[in-house]
Order: sequence, then C-alpha cells, then structure tokens
Amino acid sequence: MKISLLYKKITPFVKPYRKMVIATLLLTFLGSFAAQVNALILKYTVDSISNLMVAHEPLSKGFHLLEIISIVLLSKELVYSVVQFGQKFYGEKLRIFITRDISQAIVEKILSYRMEFYTSGENESGKLQTRIDLGISSLTRLVQNFFIDILPLFANAFVALAIMFYANVYVGLVSLCIIPIYFYISQLQATKLSGFRRRMRNYRETKNNGIISLIESITVIKSFVREPMEADRHKDIQFEMTENQLATRKTSFIFESIKGFVEQIGVVIIIILTAYFVLNNTMTIGAIMFHIMLFNNVSAPIRQLHRIYDEVNDALIYSEGFFDILESDNEKEVSGDYIPEKIVGLIEVKNVDFVYPNGTKALFGIDFTIKPNETTALVGLSGAGKSTIINLLDKFYLPTSGKIYLDGVDLNDYNTDFLRKNIGLVLQKNHIFKGTIAENILYGKPDASQSEIIEAAQQAYIHEQVMQLPKGYDSDAHLLSGGQQQRIAIARLFLKNPPIIFLDEPTASLDAIATEQIKKSLDAIKKDRTVIIISHSISQIIDAANIIVLEQGRCIEKGTHDELYENKSTYYQIFTAMANSLNLDKITQTLD
Repeated sequence: MKISLLYKKITPFVKPYRKMVIATLLLTFLGSFAAQVNALILKYTVDSISNLMVAHEPLSKGFHLLEIISIVLLSKELVYSVVQFGQKFYGEKLRIFITRDISQAIVEKILSYRMEFYTSGENESGKLQTRIDLGISSLTRLVQNFFIDILPLFANAFVALAIMFYANVYVGLVSLCIIPIYFYISQLQATKLSGFRRRMRNYRETKNNGIISLIESITVIKSFVREPMEADRHKDIQFEMTENQLATRKTSFIFESIKGFVEQIGVVIIIILTAYFVLNNTMTIGAIMFHIMLFNNVSAPIRQLHRIYDEVNDALIYSEGFFDILESDNEKEVSGDYIPEKIVGLIEVKNVDFVYPNGTKALFGIDFTIKPNETTALVGLSGAGKSTIINLLDKFYLPTSGKIYLDGVDLNDYNTDFLRKNIGLVLQKNHIFKGTIAENILYGKPDASQSEIIEAAQQAYIHEQVMQLPKGYDSDAHLLSGGQQQRIAIARLFLKNPPIIFLDEPTASLDAIATEQIKKSLDAIKKDRTVIIISHSISQIIDAANIIVLEQGRCIEKGTHDELYENKSTYYQIFTAMANSLNLDKITQTLD
C-alpha cells in the first residue's frame, strides 16, 4: 500500500471532523510563525548589544534593551503556549474520535461477514485480532503524526526556510539542498526496512494465534504432559522474531548515523557561509546565530523523520491487513428481501452439494423434504454432514449447488435477519457471554420481562439451581457448570419461541436426570413447530416423525423408525450399535 492510497482510505474517517481539522491547521500555521520569533529576537539582541558596546553606551540602555526583549519573549511564549495547547488538544481530540470511528467500523464490518470468512485459514481468531489491533494502533499513530507531530514540524520548517531565503538566498539554498538528500536517505531506509516489518507482522500474527490456541488447549496439553514441547514451539517463534528485530534495529541505526552526518554537514556549511558574509560586511554578527537557529527549525522535522517514516511505514504495512478485513465486501452475508407474514415450516432440500472454503466437500446431492409441525431426526456417524445441513438451513453457508426452499420460496430470497429470528438453534456446546445469568437468557429476547426470564428458566429446569446462587439471576453466568450453561442456552430458546427449531446434540453435556428433564421441556416446545434434531439419544430419535440417514455426505435412507429398522440397512446398524452401547440386556435384567 502506498501513502497516497492510505490517506485516501482514511479520508472518509476524517471528513466528519472538517471544522476540527481547519482549526488545527490554523493554529498550526499560527504557531509556526511564533516559533521563529526566538531567532529574530536573538539576531536583534546580538546586533543591538554589539552596537551598544562599540558605541560605549551606558549600562542603562542595555537594561532597557533587556526589558524590551524580555517582554517580547514572554509575550511570545504566552501566545505560543495557548496556540500549542489548542493545536495539540484539537489534534488529540481528532485522533481519539477517528480511532473510535475506525474501531466501531471494523466491529460492524466483521459482524456483517458470512461464516466462510471466519472458517478461512487466513482468518483464525489470533490472526484477526493481531491485524485489527495493530491496524488500529498504526492508523492512530498516523493521524497523531500528521496532526500533532508532522504538521507543526513541517509548518515550522517551511516558515523558517522562507525567512532564510528572505534574509539571504545562498544560506536558504544550502538548507534547501540538504532536505531532499535527507528525504532520499530516509526513503531508502524505509524501503530496506519494509521487508523486516512485513515479516514481523506475520510473526506477531502467528505468535498471538499460537498463544490463543495454547490457552484453549491447556487441558489437553497438561493431561499429556506436553508443556516442554509447547514451550519449545513458542521459543522457535520468539527466536525468529528476535533475529528479525535485531536486523531491523541494526539497519535503522546505520541509516540514522548517515542522516545525522548529513545534517551536521549542513550546519558546518551554514556557519562557514554566514561567517564569510559577516567578514565581508554583508551580514551582522547576529545573523550567524539567526541562521543557525532557523536551520535548526528546518532540520527539526529532519531529525524526527526517521521516527515518522518508521511509524508511517508501520501504518502502510499493518493497514494492509486491516483494510483487507474492513473492505472485504465480497464476504458480506447474502440477504434477500422476502419477509412473509408467517412461516409454516415446510423445508425442501433439492440436490444440494456443499464444499467448505478449505476445499472439503461435505455434501453430495442431498435431497429430502421436512414437513411442517413435525420432528425430523438427522442420523449418521460423525462426519456424515448432519451439522453442515443445519448450517445451510440457518443460512450460515450457501449451497455450492442445488436449492433449499422454505414454504416454497428459495431460502436465498429470504431476508436473513427475519429468517434467523424465526429459527431457534441449540448446539452441543453453546456460548455463554460474559455477564449475568439474566443477561444471557435475555439474549433470546432482549425486551423480555423478569417474569418471562424466570418462566423460560423454569421450562429449562434451571430456575431452582439459579435461585440457590447468592445473587440469583444476577450471578456471573460462568459460575455455572457445563450442563447448567446448556440449560441457559435452552432457556434462551424458550424465550425466543421460534416456529422452527434446530437441535444439534442438545443434551450431550447433561447428566441422566438433567437429560430427562430437558427432554420433557423439548417435548413441550416441539409442539406445533418444525423441529430438526441431531442426537445420539435413542429416545429422541424414536420420537421423530421422520428420520433421515446420512453417510459420508449422502442421504441414503429416509422414513420412520419402524420402516428403517425393518430395512436392516444403515439405520438398523446405527440403532443397534446405540442400543448395545447402553447395555440394554443388563438394564432390563436390573429393572426386572
């Protein structure tokens, strides 16, 4: 990314604050003129004192001169302090507002993207977090550099250079010639360092993603006593980062030394040149200090240039990944416009194939019909494609080929928000948000009353356990066990009260008593709704009005429990294996 393109991309975030930008610019240029007063006063002071000494004037005139100089300098400092405060305050305010808007924009964007975006290997959570964090911080520094650092420095330099040319063209030319040389060296430095920075970005993404993976896998790591192996794996990344950082700093120090030498050449030339003009009576003695101070104002941004170039190039590199996320418009969820008055619940899946973004083909010519107000069970071994079908029906993914119809209308034509508001989804492991139990249940219906929350919790058989906690529904939801958290997710479903329900192993993490309780609740909520259930529970499969058997992404059997059992085919084998795993003979013997 080039600097011109980056400023073009960041301009929409700056436009809403045009008045603030104008105020900052006006104060900056006012401050740049005030910054030159010291050089003018110093020249006037040296020349005046020199004249007084040559003329052997009394000391009283010298004191009068000092009074005038003191008043002027103190007045200038007072004005300059006010101007600097205003410039820095508006610049900082601008930076904070733009950072807020950029941060909000990226959050709104990633929330609008489809599931494929998150399942891509390039968009793992650690990598996304690193790109977003570093992108925001580098863009923030870019705004800060421009409005708080670069703008005042270069405004000062421009005004100082103009005054130097006005005072003496030759001295001005010396200063002017030094600037492009310094810029050229700084640009070479930036080009040399860009490869190091790009590698550092990749290292940071890999490191952050590795740490997140390590934390998520800590139970497995400790159970297999693999701490040393994981530490060594992390150490390799750290050592590579260290080598890259050392190479970066070494290159920076070399270029900074060269730039410092070039700057000192300019100082020496100006001293020699102004001394020559003083000796041939073209300049006064005060002009020597005058031009050196002005050159210092010109060279000030040059001294800061390496830091500014570093941070600008960081912004160029890190903003690439950031804007890749922000501008991934092709990743936006597809939504139609169709919003019916009522959803009946007739689902038709016709010759659907599906391939995941990583290239794995999960479904092959899937074809079945789910009748409204009935419970349908999806049965199959792990990897058969059951959860994939749920993802397609909830429009998390779109079929690679084939069509899915809901009440005779293509699912793609439905408004996605409306569709999902009318579908309830309970997974094997549901996410519990940071917050209270009440807030987590309210996720199913944000405007629900306290009585509705309690009713939903009672239907999910979690109310009594919640009330045993010190703070009741105001307790931290993460204090609950895995099974209790699952019931919170089911309580959300009761609160949402949708016409279509997808249950993906809803009782997998519950104990036997809780499973029986939840089964009763689910039986109640299934009434007059279209329900699709994925389960390895015999009781829930037998209760289904229709069973669809999947094997390696293909639909191989359809029918009722009795019909499929009589076929003595795949369903018969799966059901028999489930029954045998329960040791029914021993259970029957015990009950007898």
